[in-house]
Amino acid sequence: MSDKIHVLYIDDEDNNLKSFRATLRKDFKIFTAIDAEEGLRIAQEEEIHVVIADQRMPGLTGTEFFERMVKINPDPIRILLTGYSDIASVIDAINKGEVYRFIDKPWNIEQIKNSIKNAADIYFMRRELKEKNLKLKKLHSEMNQFVYSLSHELRGPLMSISGVSKLAKMELTEPNVLEYFEMIDSATGKLDDFIYKMLDFYRSTKIDHKVARIDFREIVDHQMSAYRDKFDLSHFHIDIQVNQREDFYSDDAKLRVILNNLFGNAVQFQKEEGEKRISLTVDVSDGHAIIVVEDNGIGIEERYREEVFNLFARATQKNVGTGLGLYMVKESVEQMGGEVVLESEPNVGTTMTVKLPNLNKEVL
Repeated sequence: MSDKIHVLYIDDEDNNLKSFRATLRKDFKIFTAIDAEEGLRIAQEEEIHVVIADQRMPGLTGTEFFERMVKINPDPIRILLTGYSDIASVIDAINKGEVYRFIDKPWNIEQIKNSIKNAADIYFMRRELKEKNLKLKKLHSEMNQFVYSLSHELRGPLMSISGVSKLAKMELTEPNVLEYFEMIDSATGKLDDFIYKMLDFYRSTKIDHKVARIDFREIVDHQMSAYRDKFDLSHFHIDIQVNQREDFYSDDAKLRVILNNLFGNAVQFQKEEGEKRISLTVDVSDGHAIIVVEDNGIGIEERYREEVFNLFARATQKNVGTGLGLYMVKESVEQMGGEVVLESEPNVGTTMTVKLPNLNKEVL
């Protein structure tokens, strides 16, 4: 491709075509057409950056030509030449043919040159943006594949190590050796949890919504089963209430990210002594879902409450958590058009309230 701007000029007067070519051929690569049909053919076959058409032509007018051309090749920037004051035609051209600008005839050479250069700048900026968008979509798709492949490849060996460790502990009786395997189990458990966190982080921040009908009772029951496998909840008093009075549509994966992190924090940030309590309430009505997770744990000091939703922020020196949990909750909630409210008092407990809208437009 040459470095020159490619310009297509359509006019039913041959003298105008010859004059245009002779005047501008040194500055631009010129294509000319004597009528709209020939212009459409050239626009299909050649790489054209700017198209200039006269409004008054036999057969198709300039406006009608541009309207046809948008369907065939919408990329070139369009300029309309008018030899008379016809505001209705100009408005029609802008609305139907998506014309960049119009120029009165007889045209001025410098005006035409500047108009072509400005139009070409728009053309090349749009093309660059289009190419970058395609690259971004490709990168997004590759990143999705990479994240899930990486998690699979990492978790496979981890599960093998964990399985072998459990078998070894069943056959060993020496306390010192058993302690080493307990350390292996603890390390593999933390790494597996971190991989899950990375997957949740990606789901909550990088993946578009996948809206589906939500049965909160089913989700909460499934998640609670997983929590009982993951955490030792034998010393917790747990109260679950789900009140769903209407159909609700949302992103299932993001909802689970929200529940996982709120419930996980309620478990991990408990006081060492005393009764441990967690309540999880879901109330769905009037086009909204309100999720409340309340605990009587160590709480959050006032100076940390503004920061806890930031990436990698921690509200305690207690050596648990990745600093990702509440950040993922906030991201998931905000992406779904909701809000999250934190209430906490040190050594008394924390209440997290999430309000989400129904994402089904028909319901709204």
